[in-house]
Amino acid sequence: MGSKGKGDSGPGEPSASERLLFGGPLRYDTGWSQHNDAFLELSFRSMVTRLPAMLRSSFRLAWQADPRAVRTVLVAEACRGVTQAVSLLAVNSVLGRLISGGAIADRLRGAAPALVTMAAVMVVGTLLRAASTYATGRLEPKVERVATELYLERAAAVELAAIEDHAFHKLLDTAQYGAMSARHMISYATNVMNALISLVAAAGVLTVLHPALLPLLATMTVPSAWGALTNARRHYESFHTWVQHVRAGRLIGSLLTEPEAAPEIRVHGVGPFLLHHFHEMSESAEAEQARLARLTARTGLIAATWTGLATAATYATLGGLLLSGAMALSVAGTAVIAIRTGSASLDTLVLAVNQLHEESLFVGDLQKLYVEAAERAIPVGGAALPEEPREIRFENVTFSYPGEATHPALDDVSLALPLGRIIALVGENGSGKTTLVKLLAGLYRPDRGRILWDGVDAVTVDRRQLADRIAMVAQNFKRWPFTARVNVAVGRSATPITEERLAGAVAEAGAQEVVADLPRGLDTLLARGFSGGHELSGGQWQRLGIARAAYRKGRILIVDEPTAALDARAELEVFEKIRALAGTGQTVVLITHRLASVRHADLVHVLDQGRLVESGTPDELLASGGVYAELYALQADQFTVKVPAPKAG
Repeated sequence: MGSKGKGDSGPGEPSASERLLFGGPLRYDTGWSQHNDAFLELSFRSMVTRLPAMLRSSFRLAWQADPRAVRTVLVAEACRGVTQAVSLLAVNSVLGRLISGGAIADRLRGAAPALVTMAAVMVVGTLLRAASTYATGRLEPKVERVATELYLERAAAVELAAIEDHAFHKLLDTAQYGAMSARHMISYATNVMNALISLVAAAGVLTVLHPALLPLLATMTVPSAWGALTNARRHYESFHTWVQHVRAGRLIGSLLTEPEAAPEIRVHGVGPFLLHHFHEMSESAEAEQARLARLTARTGLIAATWTGLATAATYATLGGLLLSGAMALSVAGTAVIAIRTGSASLDTLVLAVNQLHEESLFVGDLQKLYVEAAERAIPVGGAALPEEPREIRFENVTFSYPGEATHPALDDVSLALPLGRIIALVGENGSGKTTLVKLLAGLYRPDRGRILWDGVDAVTVDRRQLADRIAMVAQNFKRWPFTARVNVAVGRSATPITEERLAGAVAEAGAQEVVADLPRGLDTLLARGFSGGHELSGGQWQRLGIARAAYRKGRILIVDEPTAALDARAELEVFEKIRALAGTGQTVVLITHRLASVRHADLVHVLDQGRLVESGTPDELLASGGVYAELYALQADQFTVKVPAPKAG
């Protein structure tokens, strides 16, 4: 069964599913969260203090999205407030005329102007409400789009190390809700303005009628304000604590319908296993929701009792003023209407401010992401790379992945990569080959040491210029769920797609047959989950990945296990293509476990546990009898047919 919270203090122990599938609790300690000081101090004073900032935040996003709609909302809401004040004063005039002495016809004639005013004000108010509603409806989707684009733009521009960082990824998780919250803030901000203007109008009328009524009006709404703020704090704390748990539960559910997992789910019978753990994870989340519901109900009961007592005291005071002769009957009637209007406006104001405040917490996450993403963004500008460098040299380069302090991925590595050649990086798994090429491509920066392009330190250069020189076919390159055309042309996405360049890239990769076999050629959608979608085999994808790199035409081509999914004949063809690329002056940095495939390399660097242990040509390394020769012999032995010795006699 899922874990249950003990009492009302918070979530309980992690479930068995969390421990088994994810290695421990998927909960965040809110004491760690930086929101604890900035956003979780939800009190009436902090809410009122932050109200101008919240309104400014909404206004900035709205103005960026649609200035004309913003002006419409502001004018319409201000005018609505004026109409409400005029309406209350007209009510007082009508009551005064009707209750005064004289013939009923005379009293009706006297009240007629005020009645006409009330009718006109109601029509104008209705038109203003319609204008405000229309403008708000236009604003909301535009604000969500602007906020989402900013989120995606900043997230896509950060360093790779930031994306792989646990804390930053948690911020990405929470900030993604900020765009929807920014949308909601528009209507909530409009409600705040409307309720505030209505309250000012009602309070002004009450003050004119009798000053004692104003503080009583405020007392009626204090309980609902307290209840709303208390519940907002609880829900926000719960959200931050459980955000990864919820994401993990959705992950389990998505695995059950994922095409890549479908064969194993059916052959190995994984479905019931995943369903069991989905159920257990869901029970844990349900227990948290039940805890929040219990606390919300208790808080609502206390607030309702307090509100009832305050309302009784307000009307008792009004009755006392009427009985003592301190207030005329017509004024008392107007006061009742004003109290009801003011109370409703104050309730609406507190609710809207609370909603605005709660949504602003998530918009605050989004704004925090903007700031942190800017701090961790890939630097813009820098020194120029040499136009025609002769070599790239690693000098005493050390690099460790964040949080992996056991031993560095690269440890004091010094080597040269002569350009215009085929350079092979070989070694067993975990030797540091892929890390080295990621440093070469500028995806990471060394912890120590330098990477020099003819003496120019890569840390100081323009990273976009460096990336422009690189084309990469990673071992697990992205299989984009778009057409085959886009899957190739995304290699140089900033330039217009040309058929000539596409055809050349497909030919260089030897992918003509792959494209010819597709139902619609390059316009075939490579995503089986969509109508008309088509799926490729691993080898076919490998061809398209190489075509993508060829389309990019980077001066340095990095290929990480380029033939892992190819058969023997296709493997030979691919390596012939790679050698042809090097023959045109392109530098090829090749990572492969198949040492027979690097026999035509100009230079081989052998890595072992993050250190460079050997360098030389394939023949030199075979003759030296070192690590390369040992690995080569082990692989060659697998293909050697051992003929058993003839039996004696």
